[in-house]
Amino acid sequence: MAKSLISIRDFTKEEILHVLETAREFEQNREQKFLEGKVIASLFFEPSTRTRLSFETAINRLGAKVIGFSDATNTSQSKGETLKDTIKMVDNYVDMIVMRHPLEGSSRYASEVARVPVVNAGDGANQHPSQTLLDLYSILQTQGTLEGLTINMVGDLKYGRTTHSLLQAMSHFNPKFVFTAPEELKMPREYKDFLDKSGIEYIETDSLDAYLNDCDILYMTRVQQERFTDPMEYERVKDVYTLNAAMLENVRDNMKILHPLPRVTEIDQDVDETKYAYYFKQAENGLYVRMAIISYLLGYRPLK
Repeated sequence: MAKSLISIRDFTKEEILHVLETAREFEQNREQKFLEGKVIASLFFEPSTRTRLSFETAINRLGAKVIGFSDATNTSQSKGETLKDTIKMVDNYVDMIVMRHPLEGSSRYASEVARVPVVNAGDGANQHPSQTLLDLYSILQTQGTLEGLTINMVGDLKYGRTTHSLLQAMSHFNPKFVFTAPEELKMPREYKDFLDKSGIEYIETDSLDAYLNDCDILYMTRVQQERFTDPMEYERVKDVYTLNAAMLENVRDNMKILHPLPRVTEIDQDVDETKYAYYFKQAENGLYVRMAIISYLLGYRPLK
């Protein structure tokens, strides 16, 4: 079975560092056409801007062709075709599948059905490993290391698949975590159990001000309306945190603000002009990291 990337835990620490090093190569030279003749499927059953466009740009810059869809209503799924049949059909045509789907576990299932590598571009509230790798790349760029950092995750920690993946990836690097969330959106028990077993320290708070000045990375997240089954619950928590420039007066000099985007109300526009804002560069980094992931999984940038 082909090597896939479904959860960040599918990659060892060595593989993670290898992808980050390869991403640096692509940032220095983004035009490398060594995948000419390859075809990669981009299957987005759920809306996306940055992830889909950066994956498709990565595919094009590597010289491969891209096929697929950004709206499942235009596919035979709307006629009742099963996910299994869709994957088996696409598997006949391509060398790799990049897939986003609203159901947790859908990408793992696809990887068990397909013969080609599958990259999980987000499955419900579960995992988003390519986002995690670009987050790690951004952290490494800004801090010069991944070791021993304090990361404050803010907002939707219950449904935020980016925080779940990042937490697991950073466990290789002796981090400390602050989880800033209201009661309704706290980090799920399974991820705290994982940290407990790994001997990693974390603090929980519902106050954005409490630990703002004590972190190296402030990881802001959007409260995701699409994950809520109860509209009233969403209304209660949707504007729970808003970061503005005045709040950054006493933060650490090296502190950087990351956000998987899109943002809604959680970061004021005035933060964009501060030296702490890094989320737009973080989004750019998605291109280089996704070029690295594709190259590695297709065997063109193997571990040395």
